[in-house]
Amino acid sequence: MKKEINVLDYASEIMNAVNRGVLLTAAADGKANTMSISWGSLGIEWNRVLFTTFVRLSRYTFEFLEKNGEFTISIPREGSPKKLIADCGSNSGRDMDKAKVFGFSYVAGETVNVPAVKEYPLVLECKVVYKQLQDEKAIAPDDLEKFYPKDESGKRDIHMAYTAEITKAYILE
Repeated sequence: MKKEINVLDYASEIMNAVNRGVLLTAAADGKANTMSISWGSLGIEWNRVLFTTFVRLSRYTFEFLEKNGEFTISIPREGSPKKLIADCGSNSGRDMDKAKVFGFSYVAGETVNVPAVKEYPLVLECKVVYKQLQDEKAIAPDDLEKFYPKDESGKRDIHMAYTAEITKAYILE
């Protein structure tokens, strides 16, 4: 069962969880992929409650987001397995079916064509309303060097910022 919630009533819990790590799932072409994130924000713009996340261009999940423009955020609560954050963050969905390998299950979304992770029961369903590639020249030099070191070819693996309307929020019971 899904108990619908008001995101703003859970804002502190959501943002504290993002700081520790939550799961982002994207789907396209009949496949889903889940990754760990710890960068994100809640906000209000255009009379909508929004969630913004940042995904590196090199990530497998980036391909799904570019095709579908929808995602879910699954947030752990008391009793949720914490190891999923590390497992999903240190392995690529290009190489494996993470749900099968790490033993978690998906629950179908209601307003998006993307599932949520059942074991992380506070769920945000999100539809992208704005995206922007980060501008290297606009990033503070210290942050640029710390978070985006150049690779062997001299390029930086920067993020695409995805701002999405939260179309549904609930707790799986």
